[in-house]
Amino acid sequence: MFDFDQYLGFLAFLTILTIGFWLMIFLLTFVIPYWIGGSLIERFKEIREEKKAKRNAQ
Repeated sequence: MFDFDQYLGFLAFLTILTIGFWLMIFLLTFVIPYWIGGSLIERFKEIREEKKAKRNAQ
């Protein structure tokens, strides 16, 4: 059915496919929401500081 070289290529393909699948799951469920959440928190802090600076300037 498979030669040994084809078998190794098939195993390499499955390994790369599996690593890519779990990397995408990790990125979509942890890294990207963490990144977006952190940037939103930083933006809200900046807005709050701008409002404080305007209030103190008046």
